[in-house]
Amino acid sequence: MPKVSERARTLASTHESGRVVVLPTVWDVWSARLAVDAGFEGITIGSHPVADAIGSADGENMDFSEYLAVVKRIVDAVEVPVSADVESGYGLVPDELIGRLLEVGAVGANIEDVVHSEGKRVRDRAEHADYIAAARRAADEAEIPFVINGRTDAVKLGTDVFSDPLAEAAERLRLMEQAGARSVYPVGLTTADEVTRLVEAVSVPVNVTAHPVDGHGAGNLAALTALGVRRVSFGPLWQKWLAALSSAQLASWSSNG
Repeated sequence: MPKVSERARTLASTHESGRVVVLPTVWDVWSARLAVDAGFEGITIGSHPVADAIGSADGENMDFSEYLAVVKRIVDAVEVPVSADVESGYGLVPDELIGRLLEVGAVGANIEDVVHSEGKRVRDRAEHADYIAAARRAADEAEIPFVINGRTDAVKLGTDVFSDPLAEAAERLRLMEQAGARSVYPVGLTTADEVTRLVEAVSVPVNVTAHPVDGHGAGNLAALTALGVRRVSFGPLWQKWLAALSSAQLASWSSNG
């Protein structure tokens, strides 16, 4: 898989460069080509926007084979590295998960610690780190420098689940880095202080979700860069912004406008 190896090396090198990389979150070939034509050097595929695009729902409700078919179409349509959000792994063991992603040409993946298919059970720290470590081994055995973006929902889940969500997130990020994640993704950050604390917890890039127009609670791209953020994605926010904008514009043409 020479193309996969080349794209994986490119994505891994980008993460090791020390500079910030913005990876727009796409959901189909159209949005992927739009992002690449705008000059981005890589893209992410979001499970949430893909689910919305195909009439499903986020939370591992999609058929994984159907989701991978979307991933493959996107990978085949662009010439940049593609990372795919796989939620908590869709019930697959890490070897199978990585193998199936490599088969469709994905060279990175978000792997989160909330298991939606098991009643939104939250993996404990060690369990999630072990899953990522096994995924890292599978990629290494395939000789692909696959970029695992280890995600935790600790901050998002808040004090209903953890007594100190930020401290829990920091410890989970450290364990995921030790397990072989090439970047880490603490969702739910809203302030500069939160971003700073978690950036300082690890040496690998920290991913934050930003709005393509409104930015992040901690500021715009320049502000995030100054805080040490080295990876930015859009999650479902780009698609939601397009939906809101389109709805407002189209309403004037409808009979109900």
